[in-house]
Amino acid sequence: MDLIKTIEEQQKKENALLFRVGDTVVVHFEIIEGKTKRIQKYEGVVISIKGEGVRKTFTVRKISYGVGVERVFPVHSPRVIKVELLKTGKVRRSKLYYLRDKIGKDARIKEFLGPKANARIAASRAANKAADQEELQINAEAKAENAK
Repeated sequence: MDLIKTIEEQQKKENALLFRVGDTVVVHFEIIEGKTKRIQKYEGVVISIKGEGVRKTFTVRKISYGVGVERVFPVHSPRVIKVELLKTGKVRRSKLYYLRDKIGKDARIKEFLGPKANARIAASRAANKAADQEELQINAEAKAENAK
């Protein structure tokens, strides 16, 4: 069992989970289609965080053309380039599954404002600086591939 834990520790990302349930985030996710790579952005509200260690996942919900869409992302996946924090949410639950039944303005979450919220957003932006370089590199490779 010790060998498994050491391998899992090597797979973990630092500063991976700088958001909480209720926050509005943009997930930059790498998609590989054949030989081409591209980055897809997925913006929505984090409705749950599950698991522990390397197996930790988070679920993001968005409304697309009037239909609710949820997607589960592994926190420590190499495909998740970065998670950008847009707004901090003020919630009192660890799982926001009740949002599935809400429509329109009812599905909104109060925004957590103040110096603590600003500090969390600033910390998230600072942690994503390295990921920005990786994203630029992937985009440059995609442009070079398309030019051929």
